[in-house]
Amino acid sequence: MDNKRPVNLDIGTIKLPITSYVSILHRISGVVLFFAVAVFLWMLESSLASEQSFNELGATLNSPVCQFIIWGGLAALAYHAIAGIRHLIMDFGLGEDSFESGRNSAWVAVVLAIVLIALITGWIL
Repeated sequence: MDNKRPVNLDIGTIKLPITSYVSILHRISGVVLFFAVAVFLWMLESSLASEQSFNELGATLNSPVCQFIIWGGLAALAYHAIAGIRHLIMDFGLGEDSFESGRNSAWVAVVLAIVLIALITGWIL
């Protein structure tokens, strides 16, 4: 096969639409949530095991590293939920009539996620 089409292999120069970034971030947030659930279940188990482990967990949760892990899990949950709601709305047939409406709903999802993550950041700090 003699194909003379140009091939762009430099991923840094590829211009993706906002809908692609929202979809990719939705998948990444799902992977982060998969691991965050394990951390959150461990914290739940530690808090319920005994009074001593509850107190030790409270002391551990005051460290900046642990607060960052909790923030990351909650931020992933917030983004994943908002992007998931966007997908559910589109599954009902709303906002999928044109590329413009898909792009607008993607921007709405990004803005709502940023606002919710900012609220989570204020709550964690």
